[in-house]
Amino acid sequence: MALDRTTPNDLRAFWMPFTANRQFKQAPRMMVAAEGMFYTTSDGRQVLDGTAGLWCCNAGHARPKIVEAIQKQAAELDYAPAFQMGHPKAFELANRLVDLAPEGIDHAFFVNSGSEAVETALKIAIAYQRATGNASRTRLIGRERGYHGVNFGGISVGGIVNNRRHFGAMLAGVDHLPHTHIPQNQWTKGQPEHGANLADELERIVALHGPDTIAAVIVEPVAGSTGVLIPPKGYLQRLREITRKHGILLIFDEVITGFGRLGSAFGAQHFDVTPDMITCAKGLTNGVIPMGAVLTSAEIHDAFMTGPEHMIELFHGYTYSGNPIASAAGLATLETYREEALFERCAEIAPYWEEAVHSLKGHRHVIDIRNMGLIGAIELEPIPGAPTQRAFSAFLKAYEKGVLIRTTGDIIAMSPPLIIEKAHIDQLIGTLADVLESLD
Repeated sequence: MALDRTTPNDLRAFWMPFTANRQFKQAPRMMVAAEGMFYTTSDGRQVLDGTAGLWCCNAGHARPKIVEAIQKQAAELDYAPAFQMGHPKAFELANRLVDLAPEGIDHAFFVNSGSEAVETALKIAIAYQRATGNASRTRLIGRERGYHGVNFGGISVGGIVNNRRHFGAMLAGVDHLPHTHIPQNQWTKGQPEHGANLADELERIVALHGPDTIAAVIVEPVAGSTGVLIPPKGYLQRLREITRKHGILLIFDEVITGFGRLGSAFGAQHFDVTPDMITCAKGLTNGVIPMGAVLTSAEIHDAFMTGPEHMIELFHGYTYSGNPIASAAGLATLETYREEALFERCAEIAPYWEEAVHSLKGHRHVIDIRNMGLIGAIELEPIPGAPTQRAFSAFLKAYEKGVLIRTTGDIIAMSPPLIIEKAHIDQLIGTLADVLESLD
């Protein structure tokens, strides 16, 4: 079989994830190359990347330092086990990550994806409570419309209906906070004013189950995959106060908000709220090689460092935890962010992005617009009896016009690479304006 094939010989075998497989295979959309802000399709067209791949290619595509690091590492040390063994780059990457993280976050546990990072954080939370003499604390609290990956722990604490409905019983002992998407905040630019009081629902859940039963609360600082739900002013601060008051761990799922998406290394710094754990992935390696991490406080880590020194402290991990090639890609990615000051660049261009995104107000079918950092959402009025169809039509039309967007329900979500220029923003939003006017 030719390794340089640009058109697959047969589409049948690949069961595609989160895809309308039958529709796709009737009219495939094939990417064969990428560089900077653009994909190249199998028919030779240039498509502007308005989604950073899948919220992950924060530094754009085909970045030389990352490519070179992967090539060099593959030739030097392709694989090394992480169980009872190590290699230098995993330790170096862990050090770089905790240097970027908020003060008080001191350790990194490597995984292979955001889903695995969430599973790991939930397991660590329960195990930590047991290690500190609080074995009754097993309950986990998520949030409605939250997205925490697709493993059973993630969909249990998550709150997106279609990610849950087909898979039977979830984890036992899970409850959910209400989401923060309320009508009073329609058309808000940046962080909305109303809804901080929704965090107080955690007090109701604590009263219902008892604080001595709850291990952790997990939330996204900005809920991304559900359609870009921005936390109200004071909301995350209030969650931190309540969790600390009751001895409950707070986990920030920063798989999307990590690595510059809001103009800071992590959303925790953007909102000035330090959780007990941070899950990250995607932008950690610029989406090039699968990798994720759970970042924890020293207090959590040190609670496990007891007993005989020859004994394993945490019975958890993956074959590819801290993989050498992924570690090399992560180091090169962080260096690219630093050298090009991409986090700061996001903060600088965010106001232009905000105005451009909100310029779509008044276009056909648009019922709300939300933004923060380099994230934007355009919510469309659903077609009666055909939910998601209008936004999916917008996705297809935008692709044909040379722009890649993403849809979730009837919401258009955008998260371009942090290297985006004003001219790219004009192209992206201008194309989307034309697409909106063409929708039925």
